[in-house]
Amino acid sequence: MNISFENVDKVSALLTMKIEKSDYAEKVEKALKDFRKKANLPGFRPGQVPMGLLKKRFGTEILADEINKILSQELYKYIREQKVNILGEPMANEEKTPAIDFATQEEFTFAFDIALAPEFDAKLSAKDKLNYYTINVDEAMVDQQVQAYCQRGDQYQKVDSYQDNDMVKGLLAQLDEKGNTLEGGIQVENAVMLPNYMKNDDEKAKFEGAKVNDVIVLNPSKAYNDSDVELASLLKISKEEAAKVKSDFSFQVTEITRFEPAALDKALFDQVLGEGVAKDEKEFRAHIAEDMKKSFVADSDYKFLQDLRAYLIGRIGELEYPEAMLKRIMKQNNKDKDDAYLEENFKASLDELTWHLIKEQLSDQFELKVEQADVLETAKAATRMQFAQYGMTNLPDDVLTNYANEMLKNQQQAEGLVARTVENKIVAKAKETVKLTEKAVSMEEFNKLFEKENKEAKETKSTKTAKTTKSKK
Repeated sequence: MNISFENVDKVSALLTMKIEKSDYAEKVEKALKDFRKKANLPGFRPGQVPMGLLKKRFGTEILADEINKILSQELYKYIREQKVNILGEPMANEEKTPAIDFATQEEFTFAFDIALAPEFDAKLSAKDKLNYYTINVDEAMVDQQVQAYCQRGDQYQKVDSYQDNDMVKGLLAQLDEKGNTLEGGIQVENAVMLPNYMKNDDEKAKFEGAKVNDVIVLNPSKAYNDSDVELASLLKISKEEAAKVKSDFSFQVTEITRFEPAALDKALFDQVLGEGVAKDEKEFRAHIAEDMKKSFVADSDYKFLQDLRAYLIGRIGELEYPEAMLKRIMKQNNKDKDDAYLEENFKASLDELTWHLIKEQLSDQFELKVEQADVLETAKAATRMQFAQYGMTNLPDDVLTNYANEMLKNQQQAEGLVARTVENKIVAKAKETVKLTEKAVSMEEFNKLFEKENKEAKETKSTKTAKTTKSKK
């Protein structure tokens, strides 16, 4: 077997592989013998088909199959052993691959176009300087979080008289012009209303101070500004029927319910933090503040990762890529997309490719290894954050592990978690390596940093688009 590798330019190469009879003869013979053991042809006992007949009928097909196996194995073996930094997959070069006839040829030549990764240096050292932003946790933020926990631990209490934002339930009955119950008219048992959301202030005012068993006369059509959708939902009729209903209704109040936030007491402390963790409000607030600080580390690390990306891309400058070949690869991987889609997304794909190559180089520099246990911890952290949004901050480890394992069963989610694990490890090592300038900022200031970056990114994109448009003229 003869393999030649020729650099076409800095970022592309031509790999040619010549397969001779000595490379495949033994493999083809073994494949034929294995096939004979299970071949079942009319007129012959299983496993007794003459080898000559098998070669005549199936030899070409088996030869082609073995050649393709050798081609794939040796191609990637060469790339691996020669440490060729390849982008995407090798692409068959049909122009430089001679016509192939498996029935008559004994030697076969295959040519492949190879896209090479550009050479650059993204390694980090103490000479590199970056900011690291930490978010200050103030009393107002703690107040907001405590209030959120109270809201999540809310409960509905039945009360005797109505106040704003209460929910009322009762019998709703259509009236005639004289104010009597309309025979055969619309009636809704256990009708539920939130008077505070009524559009008409006069109708809303009729519920002020209402008590259980009071009868209120209202006009639903006026209450909801003739909204057929809301009226249909309240009266349990179609929108077309609701459009015709303009009469008054009586509403006998059978129940008034009021939303009550959870009290700041031991029950809430135990629910949020776990039993016995905080004995009073002061300790509860202290734990909340500490938990918020820990949760903001992920935000700070994410900001650092974005800054690191921008810094390194700026440091290494514009990279040269084999764009024509990469477009071929992109088109092959997106066969359902048209050329317009590929052109529109090609630049963004190059940006992501550059970042991917940078991360690979940093992973090599830091000798990073990603174990299954690391990915599981990343999945557990993601699960913990999801549950924390609903006020569930003290889930047992076995529950987190079960949810995390379910996430990892999804291939797309698993790949995303592996990538996130790599980035987490890069951040941790980069923070130890570069010279960090820590800056404490408020949440508002922190969010503005992202707003500024997004604005600058849009302006940069617009400038590049303008330059491209100008160059086409």
